[in-house]
Amino acid sequence: MSEDVPPGPEALFTGSSQMHALVRAHDWAATPVGPVASWPTSLKVLVKTLLGSRYPMILTWGPKLSQFYNDAYSAVIGDKHPGALGTDIRGTLAEAWDALGPLVMEAMTTGVASWVPALQLLLERSGYREESYFDVSHAPAFDDTGAIGGMLAVCAEVTPQVLSSRRMRLLRDLSAQASDLRSVEKTCTDLVSALAGHPLDVPFALLYLRSADGRALTLSGAVGLERGGPLSPETLALDAGLTQALPFLRALDGERVREEGLESRLSLRGGPFGDAVGSRLLQSLAGAGTAAPLGVLVTGLSPNRAFDEGYASFSELLGAQVAVALRNAQAYEEERQRAEQLAELDRAKTAFFHNISHEFRTPLTLMLGPLEDVLARVPVTEEARHDLEVVHRNAGRLLRLVNTLLDFSRLEAGRIDSRFEPTDLAAFTQDLASHFRSAVERTGLLFTVDCPPLPEPVYVDRRMWEKVVFNLLSNALKFTFTGSLSVRLKAREDAVVLRVTDTGTGIPAAELPHLFERFHRVRNARGRTHEGTGIGLALVRELVAQHGGDVAVESVEGEGSTFTVRIPRGTSHLPAERILAAREQEPTAQDARPFLQEAERWSDTEPLSGEAPPAAVTEPVTGGEAPRPRVLVADDNADMREYVQRVLSPSFDVTLATDGQAALEAARTHAPDLVLTDVMMPRLGGFGLLRALREAPATRSVPVVMLSARAGEEAAVEGLEAGADDYLVKPFSARELVARVRSMLELAHMRRETLRQELLAASLRERLQARDDFLAVASHELKTPLAAFRLHLERLERSLGEDALGRAKSPLESAGRQVQRLHALMETLLDVSQLTTGRLALDLNDVDLTSVVGNAVSRLREEVERMGVTVTLDAGTPLVGRYDRLRIDQVVTNLLSNAARYGQGRPISVRVASEDGTARVTVRDEGIGISPEDRARIFERFERAVPGRNYGGLGLGLWIARQVVEAHGGRITVDSAPGLGSTFVVELPLEGLKAA
Repeated sequence: MSEDVPPGPEALFTGSSQMHALVRAHDWAATPVGPVASWPTSLKVLVKTLLGSRYPMILTWGPKLSQFYNDAYSAVIGDKHPGALGTDIRGTLAEAWDALGPLVMEAMTTGVASWVPALQLLLERSGYREESYFDVSHAPAFDDTGAIGGMLAVCAEVTPQVLSSRRMRLLRDLSAQASDLRSVEKTCTDLVSALAGHPLDVPFALLYLRSADGRALTLSGAVGLERGGPLSPETLALDAGLTQALPFLRALDGERVREEGLESRLSLRGGPFGDAVGSRLLQSLAGAGTAAPLGVLVTGLSPNRAFDEGYASFSELLGAQVAVALRNAQAYEEERQRAEQLAELDRAKTAFFHNISHEFRTPLTLMLGPLEDVLARVPVTEEARHDLEVVHRNAGRLLRLVNTLLDFSRLEAGRIDSRFEPTDLAAFTQDLASHFRSAVERTGLLFTVDCPPLPEPVYVDRRMWEKVVFNLLSNALKFTFTGSLSVRLKAREDAVVLRVTDTGTGIPAAELPHLFERFHRVRNARGRTHEGTGIGLALVRELVAQHGGDVAVESVEGEGSTFTVRIPRGTSHLPAERILAAREQEPTAQDARPFLQEAERWSDTEPLSGEAPPAAVTEPVTGGEAPRPRVLVADDNADMREYVQRVLSPSFDVTLATDGQAALEAARTHAPDLVLTDVMMPRLGGFGLLRALREAPATRSVPVVMLSARAGEEAAVEGLEAGADDYLVKPFSARELVARVRSMLELAHMRRETLRQELLAASLRERLQARDDFLAVASHELKTPLAAFRLHLERLERSLGEDALGRAKSPLESAGRQVQRLHALMETLLDVSQLTTGRLALDLNDVDLTSVVGNAVSRLREEVERMGVTVTLDAGTPLVGRYDRLRIDQVVTNLLSNAARYGQGRPISVRVASEDGTARVTVRDEGIGISPEDRARIFERFERAVPGRNYGGLGLGLWIARQVVEAHGGRITVDSAPGLGSTFVVELPLEGLKAA
């Protein structure tokens, strides 16, 4: 009887794979596990199962941890295969044993299996110390007795996924930086800050920007390397003769330059295992369009990853993201600088309006006060009373215009003093409208007021509402000659609506879009008066907007107009801090008197042609939180549509279309923020959809991202050349899709923001021009009632009896002085208008400067001496030159007035002399003096060396004096110190001394 012979490896391992052959041929008798015939059945079964699996598996057996593995695992150990077969795993994976050893020994000693996802391992399988990641599981392997005889492990390499996810996070961080609006310097700082958070892929980074002349590079951001080192110079001349500059020049020419062997020069450790960094990559940062590159990005390369296709693609995307961020920052910075320059001019003019409004209110108050005292207390003739009333009415009209200017300056500066309080708006509106009944009925018009009680009080600012109602009624009466006016107030579900309707001349359709624009007036409009500045309706719109409401107009030329004001009910639309708030500013409301006084004159006046109601400004976009971006997805595959919707829905509102035609119809109905379209679809494909969107004005600027299964450069180029903004190849990851969509939306937002900045700059230029025009118009408008005021004041003084004149002398003299002050303010206003618009013209003649100064001193001496100040004049021989007599007199008057105002009652000396063919006028006081820091700015507009509330003034006198002197080819200087007085010197050219 023969004994059974155990089968050999040829019979056990009969597979056809490489590892089957290697196991069969291996000399197992020379290994710790012994010949195959001696193996326990459990080992044979495990090895046979392992070899048959297509998943990476490894088995260690016995105390020497002898290795068995399959074909799939051989790729994991790389160059160590096939020598690792049958050897101790601790030798094969010595470099990774610190991470793997505890897991292996835990399985063999405790019998407990483990699973670790994305385990970082150091491998030397490709000739360098490689960073790799594996999902691994270790389980005990049992022998025939049930004891633990070894360890069975399965693993899957996830290095590409880990690296892709990590690098995508960096690109996403950089994309976020690209979408923010800020300066180039701040962008560079933020970019290197984002790179600093990813040292495994970017051990160091240097961001070089090219100088304006293109001759040098400047280090604008650095991370990982100290500035000024051998490979990180602060500045670098782009000279082909400099060895250090050569790689940078190659990069600027479009080449991707990779340098290696730099370990000793870099002296930097990097990667997850702290190995020496020895490679760097230089690539250009592309400028906009065909513009020259912005600079060069230098990045360190990981010592633990090969520079393969994935690493190269990542580096290219990295450079592109940095370039986009810098281009956006440059464009924003340029637009911001232009807008800031215009805004600064606008702020200066707003400040001027604010200052001059306050300056006007003081003399107007002092004019109106004495006049009202005279009318109330002094018995005067009927003729004199009429004259006083004319003066009073014109002063009131001036004050109304000044108050309107003050309201505008406060609104523009965001300093409007509002107080919203619950109001019986029906009763309040009816009371306001009733003031106009007499004036309306005097013109023969029917006047209807329909304000039934409202269900609840309405929160309004009573002063603002008063101005709204008065302006609308005054405007309606001005342009209505026959028929009727009506005021109706009704409650709606969420608002209160005021309608002011007239049967007047109406407004041309072409003028309606501009009706609420400041300073806009309808040309050739037929009205009761030609007067007006075109700001009434503009103020109405601004005041209504303060209530969270809106104002609209409907009009038919020749039939009439209806103005509709809508005010929300409740308080949610109002700023909480202004509800029942305390008033902080002086009021500008004047009740109905100025409006009624002006309207009453219209009933006796024939209507004029050529002027219409003031017109409107485009309403600002306001509101709460912005809606989520809307993405339109077109794809004929239902699963793809569902997947894209699921991925994008957490961040965007997604609309689905089954093909290009359906997507086009949806886009025409409601333009999306972005279109995500497949290329191949029935009825209308992706390229057809793209062309149709680009042809329609409403969708021309909508970003389009194309999805396609066609991979390769040619397909991407075709899509981009057709006008697509991006091209995404299937399959794609959810993160990549979200990142691409968000990046496109942010870039589209940047383009819209740039366009908005350009429109804002254009709007500011138009406003500045409108204000310059208004300065000239307003100054002439102010002069007319002031002239009437002065004439009637003089006539009144002559008509009063001796007894009445004695009692009224003091208030009349006070009113006269204020007239002179107001006249001086208006002359200053005219000077500002002429100087800012470049229209100052000099009337040059042969003028004796000594005589001009002497006359100015004589004229002002009495006024100055009333202030307790003495003036001395030291003037020699006549000094004759080509001067504008009135302008030189204006300069001397300004200097003397300032010396008296700030001289603290001490003497003033004036000297006129010549030196080296130059005339010199010196005005010296012993007053408060000027500090050194103030001397540099007192000749600028709206600048004063002392607080305006203590000394008054607009801060324009010395600026005008400098402009006049420089227009004569001269100069004006000051020498002063605090407490030691001031000396102003005016130097003017002489044509030679001439005899008087």
